[in-house]
Amino acid sequence: MRQRLFNFVLKHPVWVVVISIILVMMSAAGAHLLVFKSDYRVFFSAANPQLTAFEQMQKRYSKSDNVAFIVSPADGEVFTPRTLSALHALTEEAWQLPYSTRVDSVTNFQYTWAEGDDMVVEDLIADPANMTAEALEQRRQIALSEPLLIGKLISDQAHVSVVNVTIQLPGKNLVVEVPEVISKAREIQADLMQQYPDINIQLSGMVVMNNSFAEASLHDNATLVPLMFAVVILSMIVLLRTFSGTLATVIIILFSIAATMGLAGWAGYYLTGPSATTPIMVLTLVVADCVHILSSMYYDMRQGKSKTEAIHNSLRINFQPIFLTSITTAIGFLSLNFSDSPPFRDLGTMVATGVMLAFVMSITLFPALLQLLPLHVSVQPKQTQPFMQHLGSWVIRHRKLLLPGMVVIMSSLILFLPQNEINDDFVKYFDESVPFRQSTDYMQENISGMAYLELSVESGESSGINQPAFIRLLGDLTAWLRQQPEVDHVNSLSDTLKRLNKNMHGDDPEYYRLPADRQLSAQYLLLYEMSLPYGLDLNNQLNVDKSSTRLIVTTDNLTSQGLIDLEQRVQDWFTAQATDYNLKIASPSIMFAHIGQRNVQSMLLGVIFALVLISVLLGIALRSLRFGLISLLPNIAPAAMGFGVWYLLDGQVGLALSVVAGMTMGIVVDDTVHFLSKYLRARREHGMDSQAAVAYAFNSVGRALWITTAVLVAGFLVLAQSTFKVNADMGLLTAITILLALAVDFFFLPPLLMLLDRSPAKAPQKQEPPISGDHDVIQQS
Repeated sequence: MRQRLFNFVLKHPVWVVVISIILVMMSAAGAHLLVFKSDYRVFFSAANPQLTAFEQMQKRYSKSDNVAFIVSPADGEVFTPRTLSALHALTEEAWQLPYSTRVDSVTNFQYTWAEGDDMVVEDLIADPANMTAEALEQRRQIALSEPLLIGKLISDQAHVSVVNVTIQLPGKNLVVEVPEVISKAREIQADLMQQYPDINIQLSGMVVMNNSFAEASLHDNATLVPLMFAVVILSMIVLLRTFSGTLATVIIILFSIAATMGLAGWAGYYLTGPSATTPIMVLTLVVADCVHILSSMYYDMRQGKSKTEAIHNSLRINFQPIFLTSITTAIGFLSLNFSDSPPFRDLGTMVATGVMLAFVMSITLFPALLQLLPLHVSVQPKQTQPFMQHLGSWVIRHRKLLLPGMVVIMSSLILFLPQNEINDDFVKYFDESVPFRQSTDYMQENISGMAYLELSVESGESSGINQPAFIRLLGDLTAWLRQQPEVDHVNSLSDTLKRLNKNMHGDDPEYYRLPADRQLSAQYLLLYEMSLPYGLDLNNQLNVDKSSTRLIVTTDNLTSQGLIDLEQRVQDWFTAQATDYNLKIASPSIMFAHIGQRNVQSMLLGVIFALVLISVLLGIALRSLRFGLISLLPNIAPAAMGFGVWYLLDGQVGLALSVVAGMTMGIVVDDTVHFLSKYLRARREHGMDSQAAVAYAFNSVGRALWITTAVLVAGFLVLAQSTFKVNADMGLLTAITILLALAVDFFFLPPLLMLLDRSPAKAPQKQEPPISGDHDVIQQS
């Protein structure tokens, strides 16, 4: 079957090229259906408990997605007529943002005060341009003493202010909705900064973060993919010294990427930050297949064989190892389907598809292109590979030192693995060059962080929020939360009730406390709500039947472990203080805090699945259970060592790194498969002993292995330059793991084989001359 396929490809290369072009064009046509989904919720599966809790919270109260305008006057004082005029104008303009439902700022804060027996509700800053210095100072003191403002909409030094716009996205087409909001926000930002050049305005908030996911990925595809192409082309031209071979490889890469992305479009996939890296990964992985075919072909041509004969022999020799490495790589990426995060599932499926498409093209379209393209090779009957021969000899001579030495090095690195801490900081998903990261860091340093917890305190009965016991509990919880060191601000109904109680007692400071009577509390809230303007009601704090209230706790931009610790402390306090009421905690910050841990747990199953399946395949392919088991060590160790190195570099394992073990397992198997296949060929077909077989493997496949490793490492190091930290960390750790895998296969696997495979040399199974094409060597012309 294989021979007929190879013969057809080499006899009819034009037909193979034409058919390939047609099939790729049909597949690639689906690429126009791919859209980028700008929504942080895509990182969470429908079954994610934190997402479910957050969506229930959003249904109970109003949505909390937002755009935050951070306003910084050059003179460092917000309470000036000019800066307040800018804030007032920004507050009015912010209502023009698509899907806006609420705008909160210092200027439109609903300030209440007593006038005789009446309560007045008005904007804190109504007409800033005409306010006297005394009036400005009075309002400044009110703002800096108001717990609902300080640390949320105004800094404690009154040098920075925030206009917060609540956005209720319909969710029907986020591809359009999010950019629509951001486009208008940037327009307002630019207009006001032109009108007030001495005032700086920055953008932050959840909607801005959503948009940054898309922009970071599009930026990566515009910069990293071309850079990776340049790296691959340059590497192949320098290392292979062949223009035609490089051109054919680039065509295979382009066709594989086009077909993969097109099929993803036809299948209804959408792009996210992780899955948008598919082209870079496919591009990197495709090169290995082509390098092995080219290296064998060029060796035979330098031995004097014709191009057709050399291509045929290369396909015959490399078909099984390339097929095996493609299958194991695909299995490794398919293990990502165990991930709790859908974007990584999509990435795994898309890359696995690309790898298998690349395999098909490498044994059909690639040889057809080589058959058609001009190839000029000078005949060199005696080819040697001094470096690999010397390296192989050195490993054989020092095998008794290398094996224990490598065991010590490998064990030492693996011991650091459990020291890594599972942690995520979703703000730091973005590089410091990303505007969203810059503005959010600035907001953290000057007012408050962006992370927050939403607490729903439930009384269990209609109008239960007016119960004196419930109100006391709410006040105690608010006070306790404000004592926590990581809390920047607490938005609580208890502060409103205290202020209303004071207002209804002639603004007597003695009455700035919670009302002790249920009826009074209900009347205060009813009177207040009837006085509020459109868009500034209490729906963001109260549910419809007033059985529960929501507190929004803004914190520093904590790591995931910090948020989980705070969440647990809140739960513990509430359990100890309130046995009659219920508490639910949810927020995007909590969702991201838990996803890393959930993903690690789910990916453990994925790694076990990949390990078992790859081991079975290797045992079958190598026709030896023994060698299948031996291969486990060099296949498992690199990922464990990689995480050990990561502890020394960073020590924080988050959402992205939790999938690296499964992903890299399929990749690192490639080196082991090629080395073992040549080793066993030497033992079985050429009757060599273990030492001679190791030397044979080094000489035949060694150079091809380090070249493919160099290209893979270069590719993932390019990905490590991403401005999206999830992709950058994943790229860096994968590059480290692949590099360690080569070291393990060169300095640990050969001594291990020579120790465990001591049977004497046997007569060759087939009496045939040595297959020159076995030598996957690349000689310089």
